[in-house]
Amino acid sequence: MKSYSLLLILIISCITIKTYGQTKQDSLAIKQVALDYIEAQHHVKPEQFERAAHPRMVKRTFWKNKTTNKEYLRETFTDFMVLLSESYNRNGDKFPDNPKKEVIILDIFDKTASVKLIADEWVDYMHIIKINGAWKIVNVLWQFNDSSKH
Repeated sequence: MKSYSLLLILIISCITIKTYGQTKQDSLAIKQVALDYIEAQHHVKPEQFERAAHPRMVKRTFWKNKTTNKEYLRETFTDFMVLLSESYNRNGDKFPDNPKKEVIILDIFDKTASVKLIADEWVDYMHIIKINGAWKIVNVLWQFNDSSKH
């Protein structure tokens, strides 16, 4: 009788527990958001960046004040990144012909994801959320491969 009760509890638990697995479509959409983030700069397409980022996205890194030699937290926001996307690589000389853009999905849980983007000169760690049916970047923490460039 104990084994039937245990089996019944297990079956009911499996039926009532909601799973939060990722779908292949979510994984592809998350990867595309990370690619839109970097490719917007490669191809000078600010609209591509706007598609990827939530309007309240914050991008952070450590930076060094050259006068005091002290490090501080430097923040950038979506509006600045849109402007950067339309001007940074305007002459086509900021990236190699075949820029590195490796996207590694570290974790997905329901409507949140953590992603690592490895580019030529830096690494970005991103938090991406699914809001109103679309995946959007909300946080970016990045650094140059050579931290002395900060």
